[in-house]
Amino acid sequence: MHSRMVWRKSSHSTQESACVEVASTGRFLATRDSKRADGPRLEFRGTAWHAFTGAVRGRR
Repeated sequence: MHSRMVWRKSSHSTQESACVEVASTGRFLATRDSKRADGPRLEFRGTAWHAFTGAVRGRR
């Protein structure tokens, strides 16, 4: 994948619960479980990212 991605942890993440990180390459956004940094990632392009985050927030 993209080894130079800069990952940011969600402000809602804690050590004891689900931890999510997000990174951008300019072409797409990616998300992963911060406890499994070398594990699977979900990658999205613009409108797909907004649809995903809207669904997670319960807006869709």
